[in-house]
Amino acid sequence: MFNAVIRRSLVGALAVAVSAVLPQMAAAQNAVITNVRIIVGNGNVFENGTIIIRDGKIATVTGGPAQLPAGVPVIDGKGMSATPGFIDGHKHLNDGPNGKAWMQSLLEAGMTTVLIGGGAAQANLDLAKKVETGEYNGPRLIPSGGINLRQTPAEARAAVQALAKLGVKHTGEIGLTPEPAPPQAEIETLKAIADEAKKVGVQVNVHAVSSPAMTAAIDAGVTRLVHLPNKDWTSYDQAEQVAKSGSIVAGLIAFGAPNIDRLSAGAAPVQWPKDNTPRFRDGKPWPEGLAGPNRDSKGRATGTEGGFTIINARRIWDADPEHRTISYSTDQNADDLVVLEHELKSFNIVFSMADIFKIMTQNSARYVGLENEIGTLEPGKRADILLFPGDVQHNIYQIIGTAQVVMKDGKIVVDKRPAPAAAAPARRR
Repeated sequence: MFNAVIRRSLVGALAVAVSAVLPQMAAAQNAVITNVRIIVGNGNVFENGTIIIRDGKIATVTGGPAQLPAGVPVIDGKGMSATPGFIDGHKHLNDGPNGKAWMQSLLEAGMTTVLIGGGAAQANLDLAKKVETGEYNGPRLIPSGGINLRQTPAEARAAVQALAKLGVKHTGEIGLTPEPAPPQAEIETLKAIADEAKKVGVQVNVHAVSSPAMTAAIDAGVTRLVHLPNKDWTSYDQAEQVAKSGSIVAGLIAFGAPNIDRLSAGAAPVQWPKDNTPRFRDGKPWPEGLAGPNRDSKGRATGTEGGFTIINARRIWDADPEHRTISYSTDQNADDLVVLEHELKSFNIVFSMADIFKIMTQNSARYVGLENEIGTLEPGKRADILLFPGDVQHNIYQIIGTAQVVMKDGKIVVDKRPAPAAAAPARRR
């Protein structure tokens, strides 16, 4: 999936550099960040603040100077902004020859937590373990396991129980038929999955790409929806149903938007021709290459998916006064910075930077079920922190590949700060 040659070489070189210059700091779980602009993730911003990290968690956050603990490494954040680590609530990952480099690349894009969106449960567990043990330097990975909706309710319940026995807390995306609406057989099986999952503590994630499929999933007891509806316009009443049920949609706002002149991914290290041609995320021509494209009466792909997702995102967002209904996910596996840019360009059409931070952090933490552990820079949360140069509250390009420091659980896992200048030799007299 991830095979960009240029990125692989750059990531490898950076990994060597980081390990060479930061062996001591990378192991530290106690630290202090001072003089930094703190974008908490819940709408609050502190200028020239201080973050004290103890045992990998945030101990205190203050809007000014604080009494610093003795003997703790200090990062001077002057001129920088601190944000929570970004969270991707749905991305398909796999291991292989490029697995280690891919995990590093995700960190450098600012991703500190990723919910694996599909695939075999054991393979996902194995990949997560490589990160946990330190074999791979990567984001916190949350495994999922697939469940086939086209089976009997009893078989589906058994599949949920099997995931729970493995220690997997999430289903992969369960695909509901989008048009004209899910058949009753799918609904009955989904109800059984949702009911059994509540009993054993498994979160059900449903792929619902039409408004009828979205509302049918909610009616079946599901509150975690993968992808915004891209088949139709979501009505005010349907958006209100999302909000009132406490549901949340894991973005993919840019599904229908074309990529142009960007790096590709695939079975071989290739690059799309730079020919100013719009392409779907897998490199196929847009809009015909869209997965299951919307078509007109003559069978021609219309590309309306791009407009549906953007308007539906704002409608679903506005249905909840607390704005908890939209979170962040990417799904696609091109170069990680290209993916980040692709998603954020669509978000930026209808959301402010303050909203985007909330979507990528606090709301996404809620989507993956870890809102009490990650997603905001508040005391008691895990110290997943990004440090960016300057004030990043103005436009999306300030946060695309610009993080100078990435911390996960209080450990520096990426450091791109300029090396301190060497002292000039003393003059001879």
